[in-house]
Amino acid sequence: MKHTAKSLSLVAVIAVAVIGVPIVGLFVRVPWTRMVELWSNDTASQALLITLQTSLIATALCIVLGVPLAWAMSNMSPRVRTFTRAIVTVPVVLPPVVGGIALLSALGRKGVFGGLLSSVGISLPFTQTAVVLSQLFVAMPFLVLAVEGQFRTMDRGVIDAARVMGFGPFRTFAHVVLPMTKAPIIAGAILAWARAVGEFGASITFAGSLRGKTQTLPMAVYELLERDWELAMGLSVVMILFAVAVIFGLRSQLLNSGNA
Repeated sequence: MKHTAKSLSLVAVIAVAVIGVPIVGLFVRVPWTRMVELWSNDTASQALLITLQTSLIATALCIVLGVPLAWAMSNMSPRVRTFTRAIVTVPVVLPPVVGGIALLSALGRKGVFGGLLSSVGISLPFTQTAVVLSQLFVAMPFLVLAVEGQFRTMDRGVIDAARVMGFGPFRTFAHVVLPMTKAPIIAGAILAWARAVGEFGASITFAGSLRGKTQTLPMAVYELLERDWELAMGLSVVMILFAVAVIFGLRSQLLNSGNA
């Protein structure tokens, strides 16, 4: 028994090392004394601004579109819900570059719908709108899947009582359902925002990496690897710190949800 416990502990240490050693290595190698200088670089400041702008817009769209979708899914028949959930989950398991190709195929100048948009003077590829759409494509499933499960397990008796009191579907959703699921929705939004901030593959395929226009932080890190290794490390450290902040934010929201 003790031998088994020691073996499992050794495996656990190795597993933690696989994740932790690269992160520690980055923090050791990053030139901390140059961080202010590195972040005053135009590439870094422009990429940060674009990342914040596009990711916040994408997160807002995730909430506006994803929460109603999650509510609709929670009220679907099991067969329809399974099919809808499969579609929603595709961006989570799809290679990011393939997601970008899919967006180009649909909304590119010669895409299925992009040609129609081009005919009225709307061109989406290689714009900040394309960045937002890429982030929305990969991030919304995280919010939908998190919130839909909460909707299905909530007390339906309260909803029935609201309807008996004369609440219509929209009023019930806005004044009963949303307040009861506030913490999970916030947690899902934080998770979606983190995914939007870290989006790379679909964005670089659909929006390109145009400095000062569509280049987000992940794209800037990738570009800087070849010409400024220290700046690339500095940006990477900030993104890791952001990820840690998101984890603590999610933990706080989940604890609040559990205590509610």
